[in-house]
Amino acid sequence: MSKLSFQELLDAGVHFGHLKRKWNPAMAPYIYMEKNGIHIIDLHKTIVKMDEAAAALKQIAKSGRRILFVATKKQAKEIVSEKVKSVGMPYITERWSGGMLTNFPTVRKAIKKMATIDKMGVNGTLDTLSKRERLQVSRERDKLEKNLGSIADLTRIPAAIFVVDVMKEKIAVREAQKLHIPVFGIVDTNSNPEIDFMIPANDDATKSISLIVDYMTKAVAEGLAERKAEKEKEDTEQQTEMRAPKKSLQRGQGRARKNAQIERVDED
Repeated sequence: MSKLSFQELLDAGVHFGHLKRKWNPAMAPYIYMEKNGIHIIDLHKTIVKMDEAAAALKQIAKSGRRILFVATKKQAKEIVSEKVKSVGMPYITERWSGGMLTNFPTVRKAIKKMATIDKMGVNGTLDTLSKRERLQVSRERDKLEKNLGSIADLTRIPAAIFVVDVMKEKIAVREAQKLHIPVFGIVDTNSNPEIDFMIPANDDATKSISLIVDYMTKAVAEGLAERKAEKEKEDTEQQTEMRAPKKSLQRGQGRARKNAQIERVDED
């Protein structure tokens, strides 16, 4: 994966922070300067933090664990759903339901309910219901799909979460921290940077969000590719090991037959 250049971040507006009066003092180490009442983020530090986050996400993906991406703000929804879907990771772009992590069994029940409704459609059970009942079930299915469809294959609590805006997704961040789940996120100058892997950057501009999410999903894709390559290598080695004893046995049987033939010649 090619590294992002300083100029690429600059062109995407990653350096633009919030108004000075809205800043969070904890972000001081990541602010380069103030210009026209707006804080400018130090992009050199952004690059370092992006590489740290990407490396960690790559290792999580390589280990076969899941990363939940969360972005419910308008300008990030489509970007996240498109890029994260391409690497097969779960994501939330609609409303974050309280307890989605801390009360995960309840969420799984709702997902199973969605699957049950789908089965009813396949086996014809829906056809036995009245028109009104079918409409109610259909509406319930649509609601579940909208809120939980993108995490339908999330069978256990994720190994990490990535949020586009730590302030907007504060409930998700709080739940993850309560469960000691690593939190990755884009942190603007008005936010608290106290998460596991923070990326100081503009969390409002579409170009900034797209550039960072794209970089993170590419790191995930690399991790998944390496995992696949290692698995294929292991499978090949296992097959080779399984064939090796068979060949040894065949050689042993060949030698035994040869010795038996020699013994018969000697007897004659």
